[in-house]
Amino acid sequence: MNVIETAIPGVFIIEPKVFKDARGYFFESFSQREFEEKIGPVHFVQDNESMSSYGVMRGLHFQAPPFTQSKLVRCVKGAVLDVAVDIRKGSPTYGQHVSCLLTEENHLQFYVPRGFAHGFSVLSETAVFQYKCDNFYAPQADGGISILDESLGIDWQIPVDKAILSEKDTKHACLKDFDSPFDINIDLYPEFK
Repeated sequence: MNVIETAIPGVFIIEPKVFKDARGYFFESFSQREFEEKIGPVHFVQDNESMSSYGVMRGLHFQAPPFTQSKLVRCVKGAVLDVAVDIRKGSPTYGQHVSCLLTEENHLQFYVPRGFAHGFSVLSETAVFQYKCDNFYAPQADGGISILDESLGIDWQIPVDKAILSEKDTKHACLKDFDSPFDINIDLYPEFK
C-alpha cells in the first residue's frame, strides 16, 4: 500500500495496490503488519457499514475520551467526500480539515486518528461506506460539531439546499461555540508527538 501524507500530521490517505485482469480486480484492503510499519500501532475492534443516498451528509462526529476512536474509512460503492477536522485543543492545526474523495473506482482509504471530528457527503446516487474503529461504539460519548459550520471552510460538493441530515446532526454546535474534550498534549495521542 502507498501511504500519502496530508496537510495535517497523523491524517493519511491510503492507496492500495490493485491487481486487475480480465476477471476483475483484487487488492488487500487491510494488513495489520503493513499498517503498523507505515503508520503506527493500531488495534481495530469494530467494523461498520452504512448505505446512503445522494445529498446525505453525516457528521461531524467523534467519541469523547476515554472512548475515543480512530477510523479507517472507505467507499465500496459510489462516491463520498470524506472529511477530518482537527478538534484537539492546543493543536497548531485546530479547526483545520483534510478532505478526500473516496470512490469505488479509486479504492482509496482515509485514516482519521483520535482527536478529529469525522463526516462525509454522498456525491453519487447511492453510496456504501465502510469503516474500521479502534474502540467500540459508546453512545454516552457521542459528540459532534456542525457539519454546516461555514467557518470550517469545507466544500462538501453538494448544494446546501440538497443536504439531507439527521435531526441529531442539525443540533451540533459550530466550532466557535464548541468546548473540545481533546487536548494535543494528552498521551492518548502518541502519533502526534
